[in-house]
Parts: sequence; C-alpha cells; structure tokens
Amino acid sequence: MPLTEDGIYSVALRLIEADGVEALTMRKLATALDANPMSLYHHVPNKEAVLRGVAGRVSSRFSAHAVQDLPWQDRLRHMFLDVREVAHQHPKLMKYCLARADYIQPEDPFWRDLTDALALAGLPTAEITRTAAALCAAITGLLTSELTGILQQWSTLPPTPDSDEAPEPTRSEMDVMFRRALDAAVAGVENHPARASERP
Repeated sequence: MPLTEDGIYSVALRLIEADGVEALTMRKLATALDANPMSLYHHVPNKEAVLRGVAGRVSSRFSAHAVQDLPWQDRLRHMFLDVREVAHQHPKLMKYCLARADYIQPEDPFWRDLTDALALAGLPTAEITRTAAALCAAITGLLTSELTGILQQWSTLPPTPDSDEAPEPTRSEMDVMFRRALDAAVAGVENHPARASERP
C-alpha cells in the first residue's frame, strides 16, 4: 500500500500505545509500515513531526459543536469529559501531549470552543484567555495525575497519621472525583468577579 500521512499517523499511534512515545523511532515506524525508512521522510521530516501529526489526529476529536445548544456550563463539562475519555483511550500519547505547552494552539477547535463557551459565560474579552488557560492547567493536571497513577495513590493516604490507608478508588469512584473537580472549575467561572450577566 502506498504511504500516506494518515496511514503513518495511524500506525504510529498504535506503536505509541504499545510501547510509549520514547520507544517510537522512525526505523520502527518504517518496519511496522513495511516501508523503507527513507521513504517516510517524503511525508514527515522527523519523529517530532510524526508526534505532532498523531496528536493533531487525536485532538481533532475534541469539539463542542454537538452541544452548542446547551448552557455554557454543560458545554464546558462536555468538552473536558471528552478530553478525559480520549486520554483513557490513548493514555501513553496523552501523557506526552498534556505535558507540552504547545499541545493547545489558538487555531485548535478545542481552544476555539472553550473560549466561545467562556464568552457565553459573560467573561470580558481580557479575562477569557486567562480563565481558559487556568481551566486547561487545572483539568490537564488532574488528568496527568490520573494517567500516571499519582491521583490513585494520593487517594489511599490516611486522613490522619494514625488512620489506616484507604482502598484504591475504583473506576466509578475516579469518575465521581473527576466530575466533582470539574464542577468546582465550572463554579469558579460562575463566581468570577469580572463576569457579566449571562447572555440570553
């Protein structure tokens, strides 16, 4: 089969989820594609470009367009729950992506939908970017802690030094924890001191 960018990114994603970002090399990718390594460079210049392409392919799934008729609070919840779902589908890729400042770009549908939702919340233009950045930092930090197991480990800590450790939370308990944190983030936007009254 002829090489295509989409085919390269698809196979790269499979290799990343099998062995991690660090283990991906252009040679391994070429072998998985049954192609000459040099032929890959006609489509992608290096591993970094492959990772950007794979990340873009995955992040293109994030969009609030399907819920534009919902209140802005529910749009925010829907967007970040979608991010979490994709993070669980592709944990090794997302651990890499969520640690990079350049993962979110101004032209990304996710960023545009996020800033649109905050505009609907009545935030003044000067506050939208800062609030969006704070939301992304809070939620991606929470997700990174979950993907690395840190959140699960912290959840077992005893409430006092002489207490027993708690059992590790189940997946459904983790879902509840994430939703509570998300509700707190939405409440923070609702209580923003610069927020104007909601648009009709």
